[in-house]
Amino acid sequence: MITRREVLETNEMIQKENLDVRTITMGISLLDCMDASLEECRKKIHDKIYSKAKNLVKTGKDIEREFGIPIVNKRISVTPIAIVGSACCKTIEDYAAIAKTLDDVAKEVGVNFIGGYSALVSKGSTPSDELLMKSIPLALSTTDRVCSSVNLGSTKTGINMDAVRLMGDIIKETAERTKEQDSLGCAKLVVFCNAPDDNPFMAGAFHGVTEGDCVVHVGVSGPGVVKTALEKVRGENFEVLCETVKKTAFKVTRVGQLVAKEASARLGVPFGIIDLSLAPTPAIGDSVADILCEIGLEHAGAPGTTAALALLNDQVKKGGVMASSYVGGLSGAFIPVSEDQGMINAVEAGALSIEKLEAMTCVCSVGLDMIAIPGNTSASTISAIIADEAAIGVVNNKTTAVRVIPAIGKDVGDELEFGGLFGSSPIMPVHDKSAERFVARGGRIPAPLHSLKN
Repeated sequence: MITRREVLETNEMIQKENLDVRTITMGISLLDCMDASLEECRKKIHDKIYSKAKNLVKTGKDIEREFGIPIVNKRISVTPIAIVGSACCKTIEDYAAIAKTLDDVAKEVGVNFIGGYSALVSKGSTPSDELLMKSIPLALSTTDRVCSSVNLGSTKTGINMDAVRLMGDIIKETAERTKEQDSLGCAKLVVFCNAPDDNPFMAGAFHGVTEGDCVVHVGVSGPGVVKTALEKVRGENFEVLCETVKKTAFKVTRVGQLVAKEASARLGVPFGIIDLSLAPTPAIGDSVADILCEIGLEHAGAPGTTAALALLNDQVKKGGVMASSYVGGLSGAFIPVSEDQGMINAVEAGALSIEKLEAMTCVCSVGLDMIAIPGNTSASTISAIIADEAAIGVVNNKTTAVRVIPAIGKDVGDELEFGGLFGSSPIMPVHDKSAERFVARGGRIPAPLHSLKN
C-alpha cells in the first residue's frame, strides 16, 4: 500500500530533484522480416515496426499526463540489422537503405531514437557483419534517429581484434562524414563488450535474439534524487550513506515499475525489464559527478573517486533489485562526460582525465561514454582505447563500452556543442604514444581462464 507521505515524497522528487523515467523502449524482433529481396525486406521492416509501435508515443504521453511522471524519451530497439539484412544486403548502400527505412518509420511513429543498426561479432565476423560495420558511417550521416552498436568482445569468447581495428577506422570515418554537425554521428555509435540483449538506453540498445517478439523495457534515472538524499546525511558514516542510497534507489525503481506495468498493459506487449541506471543529463542538479562530490570528493577524478563510484553503483543495484523482479539492461551509474555537467566541470578543472575515467569504468555501469577527443586522433589509438575497455569487460565479466567523438578540425581546449540530452563537451587530451603495431596484429585475444565455468 502506497501511503500519502510516499506520494508527496515522489512528487517532490519529480518537481525539484529531476526524477524522471528516462525512456520507454519497445523492443521489436525483425527476424520474420528477413527476405532475399531488399525492397521486400524494407517493406516488412517498416510495416512490422509501425504496427507494433504506432501507439507507443501516445501511450507514453498518456501515462505522463495521468501519473505526473516525466517520460523523457520513447524509443525502439530492433534485432541487429546485420542479421536481418544478411539475405538481401550485398553492398554498403543496401544496408544504408535499411537504415533509411528505420529512420523513416521512427519519424512516422514519433520516437526519439531507434537502435539496433548493429552487429554481434565478439568471436568472428560474417561477410554480412563486415558489410554492416563498413556501412555505419554512411548510415549515420544520412539518417537522424538511427543508433548503431557493435559488440566485439565477451568474457566467454575473448576480444575480436580484427573488429576492434576496423571500428577505429569506422569511428574516424563517421566523424569525418558528420563533421559539419560537430561529428554528431559518433554520438550515435557505441562499441560494446558483453552487450546485454535488453538494454533500453541509446545508443547501444538492440533487441537481442533471445528476446520475445515484442517487449517493453523502461529505464529510470534519478541522480538528483540520490544527491538530495545524501545531503541529508552529510558527515554520517558509510553504513548510513549506503542505506540512504539503497532506499532512494528502491523508491526510484518503483516509479519505473509502475510506468512499465502501465505501458505493458496499455500496449498489450509483455513487460521486459527495468534498467535502474543513474543516467545524468546536462541539467544542473542531475549529475553523477555531483553525487561523488556529495560523498566527499572535491571533484570527480580526485583520489577516492573509483571507491566512491563502486560504492554508489553497488548500492543502487541492491536497492533497485528489491523494487522489481525483472531488473536488467545496464543498471548502475553512467559516467558520460558531455551529458553530465559535474563531469564537464571536473574536466575543465583538470581533475578528470581519460585514464582516470578508464579506471572508473572498472566499477561503473558501462564505459568511456560521450567523450570528445581531438580530431587528429589516429584510428589505431581509438582502436587501442576500445581494446582497453573490452579487456576490462572481459576480465571483470561486465559490460563495458566506448563512445568517443573525434572532433574533426578541433583540438584540446575547444568544445563540442550538441544540445539536448547529448549536451556539450570539452575536448579531452589523448595519450600521444602509438599503439599501431599492437592493433595491427589482428586475430583474437582469447577468453580468460575464468570463462571456463561449464
